[in-house]
Amino acid sequence: MARRKKKKQAHVDESWLLPYSDLLTLLVALFIVLFASSDINVEKYFQLANVFRDELSSGSGTGLLDYESEPIPPSMEEGRDDGDYMEDGEKENEEDAMNEADLEGVEELLRLRQVEEEINAYIEEAGLTEEFGTELTGEGLLITMRNDILFDSGSAVVKPGGIQVAEDVSRILDTDPPHQVVISGHADDVPIHNADFDSNWDLSVTRAMNFMQILMQNDSLDPTLFSVKGHGEFDPAFPNDTEEDRARNRRVEVLILPNYEINVPEDISEE
Repeated sequence: MARRKKKKQAHVDESWLLPYSDLLTLLVALFIVLFASSDINVEKYFQLANVFRDELSSGSGTGLLDYESEPIPPSMEEGRDDGDYMEDGEKENEEDAMNEADLEGVEELLRLRQVEEEINAYIEEAGLTEEFGTELTGEGLLITMRNDILFDSGSAVVKPGGIQVAEDVSRILDTDPPHQVVISGHADDVPIHNADFDSNWDLSVTRAMNFMQILMQNDSLDPTLFSVKGHGEFDPAFPNDTEEDRARNRRVEVLILPNYEINVPEDISEE
């Protein structure tokens, strides 16, 4: 019986696996470097590095991820210890919050600046440059109106011309988003005592209240955002030593409060 020839087994060249495995190892190393360079959680970084090291290390010798000590992310170099780095996440969160607050403050400043420009345009158009004034500060946008255009002497009844002014101002106060607004009444240091008012305090707060009531006739305004103060003669803008300065101290102020903290540059606040 003829002897069957033994089939010759085909020899498979597996040398291509070496460069392939090297390529995969290099790719993993690249991902580790990119991951370590990003904003990471340090504990997760070490855990991931250990997993890769265990998987890719050779049985003998030193593998690509074999270290005598833990790998150190670039941001931990230059002598910083682990405790300092562990606080970086919190620091960065605080910095992000500060940056966001700064951005909101800048946007709010621009919004109030736009309202101020609308008020100034109205003042110019109505010819009220002597009776009106605006000032943008860290407290907000302050609109000042002398009592001469709003009230008769010793009275808290808003004059017809003052009613028109209040209606015009109410439209400008309809902002998006809405703002809190404080209406303040002020008087000079000349004592008052008549049938209607016992003091300048009573007079100033009643004038502020009556002016606000006209503002509130604008249904677009939210009354919960408005409040009234009366300062009497105790918060003068000028010394009460001349008739002109006394007239300037008799005023109603509308303060538009910022929704975010603002920092007004000196070149704006001094305009």
